[in-house]
Amino acid sequence: MVTVKHSGDFRNLDRFFTNAKRVDIRSILAPYGKQGVQALAAATPKDTGETASSWGYEIVANKGSFSLVWANSNMKNGIPIAILLQYGHATRSGAYVQGVDYINPALRPIFDAIAEHAWREVTGR
Repeated sequence: MVTVKHSGDFRNLDRFFTNAKRVDIRSILAPYGKQGVQALAAATPKDTGETASSWGYEIVANKGSFSLVWANSNMKNGIPIAILLQYGHATRSGAYVQGVDYINPALRPIFDAIAEHAWREVTGR
C-alpha cells in the first residue's frame, strides 16, 4: 500500500491553475509571432525581396497545446525558396549554391523571449 502525507496547503498551486485557465495563449503568442515575422524578413537574404516579404505566422491549437508556426509563402515551381536559401541547392548547370543559416539566428531571440515569459509566468517573478 502507498501512503502519501502532506503538510501545508495547496493555495499557491490552486492559484496558479486558476490563473492558467484564464490565460488567452493566443494573445500571448501573437506578439512573438509578429516579432518573428519581422526578424525573419530582416534576416532573409535579399535579391528581389520577395522571399523576405513573404513571411507569416500562425498559432495552431492542438489537444492541450499550442504551436507558433512561421511560414514563407514564396514558392517557385512548387519549391519553397526560403528553404533553398537556408539549406542550399543545386543549379541547372550542376553547380551548388551554399545555404545560409539565417532562420535559426533570426528566431533565437524570439525563442529566448518566449521561454523567459513562460518562466516568469510559472515562477511569478
